[in-house]
Amino acid sequence: MIKTLAILASAGMALVACQSAPGDSGDASPINTANMSETVKVMASDEFMGRGPGTEGETKTVAYLIKRFTELGLEPGGRDGAWTVPVTLKHSMITDVRSLNVTAGGETINIEQGLDIEISSANARDAITVTDAPVVFVGFGVTAPEREWDDFGDVDLTGKVALFLVNDPDFGVEDDNPVAGVFGGRRMTYYGRWTYKFAEAARRGAVAALVVHETKAAGYGWNVASSSPGENYAVAGKGAKASVDLQGWLHEDMAKQWVAKAGYDLDALRIAARQRDFKAFPLGDLRFNADLELNVETVESQNVLGKITGTTRPDETIMLSGHWDAYGIGAPDAQGRVVMPGANDDALGLAGIMEIARNLKAEPAPERTVVFAAWTGEESGLLGSEAYAQDPVYPLETTVANFTLDILQTAGPAHDVIQVGEGQSDLEEMMAATAATQGRTVSPEGLPENGLFYRADHFSLARRGVPVLLIMGIAGGSDLVDGGREAGDAWVKGYTDNRYHNQNDAWDADWDLRGAAQDVELFLDMTRELANSTEWPELKTTSEFKGLREASADARD
Repeated sequence: MIKTLAILASAGMALVACQSAPGDSGDASPINTANMSETVKVMASDEFMGRGPGTEGETKTVAYLIKRFTELGLEPGGRDGAWTVPVTLKHSMITDVRSLNVTAGGETINIEQGLDIEISSANARDAITVTDAPVVFVGFGVTAPEREWDDFGDVDLTGKVALFLVNDPDFGVEDDNPVAGVFGGRRMTYYGRWTYKFAEAARRGAVAALVVHETKAAGYGWNVASSSPGENYAVAGKGAKASVDLQGWLHEDMAKQWVAKAGYDLDALRIAARQRDFKAFPLGDLRFNADLELNVETVESQNVLGKITGTTRPDETIMLSGHWDAYGIGAPDAQGRVVMPGANDDALGLAGIMEIARNLKAEPAPERTVVFAAWTGEESGLLGSEAYAQDPVYPLETTVANFTLDILQTAGPAHDVIQVGEGQSDLEEMMAATAATQGRTVSPEGLPENGLFYRADHFSLARRGVPVLLIMGIAGGSDLVDGGREAGDAWVKGYTDNRYHNQNDAWDADWDLRGAAQDVELFLDMTRELANSTEWPELKTTSEFKGLREASADARD
């Protein structure tokens, strides 16, 4: 049971300075679950309108974060003494579907937005028309010379529609399949992410890129994939990347119809696409047509940054981060609710970041600078962190590490912490050693095929060579003190099935945040250690980003 030892007044709420440990030991924990719960209660309230970028909800959220960071004693972490760093986004919404279909053999299959397809555009266009574009099945759409793998062969995608399978060629294969292990076994590689697939299609001149949705392979259901039909955000400005005109998800049932019209079977194509000799090919005379009207606007959003300046090596930084955005206002659910509150995803992560800040400010200032970042646009494609990585306030070469909290489990203390990703950096051994001081172990993620390492804001920094760690509660069921792994798995399933990215992700007074506090304290201890050392965690030889970090080694001498 939590025991209050002292109470402080701050930010208009009761702040408990210390409490009994969230685990078994009974030792005092510096992380206060009452503070975390209260932060979430505020940020996930209807007043914040689902915290959509560029909305009144953003204005209230940013003001609240600045107020909290100020009261915690942080310094402004942006440029020239500012709390925020502008992020210019292009926001597009398909407002009228004049036509959307495929044709084959003189027949037409009409496609319904949101039901059969979730399609949008990252290009700033008021109207998009695609006429009789050939559909090319590209399998998993992977070009990986280091694995001697090329799905595209000599196919020309210029002006065509690329139809992808979700995940990478190792997903779903049996152990005796000769392809198994080429792409990491069950663990998804970056080749499995839709962001890679869309970028590869754009690089090859495709007019559209569609990924066949499968719940298990994607890691979430169609309700999540289609939750914002027709809407897209993209980073604007000089760092913006070329994109296909249309991109999105195709429902598996509709994909089967397309493939059947061309004389193929989707299940058979999945098997063929896992073979090394697979090459992309046109789906008969299947042609894609779209005539769409869009509303395009420029959205000025904000990342919020606070810091504690280091005393002796202020130019070396450790970053702690989460995202402030959620899904804003959506269609009414069965109860008539329209606000998508984003309580766990990711108000709870930011609440943990604030607890780390509170603790560090109560101690002597660290030797290195510690930066606290609240990103915008995560739910739109990691856009706030990507904009920062394109133009960082603190050089990435001298960023020691990034620790990201994004969804924490709310089912009580655990015997372990779940590691997301594997084989990336020395931070993994540090995590295990720190967890041991809590009497906990590190467990591998239970759902590595979901590719969570590529689905949170830390990845914007990781792909540029910064050592990172992510704690994400849905990476696999924790070994809970009450109920073990079975109870942990049940919590993950319950959250992803019923709350993830919908109106049910709301604050709950009955949350047991002691396990979340364990994970927050883990990052607090790791931050404290790195912030008062001269150590530079290195990337492992198994990291695809090791070469990038090595290229900037001179900056860390």
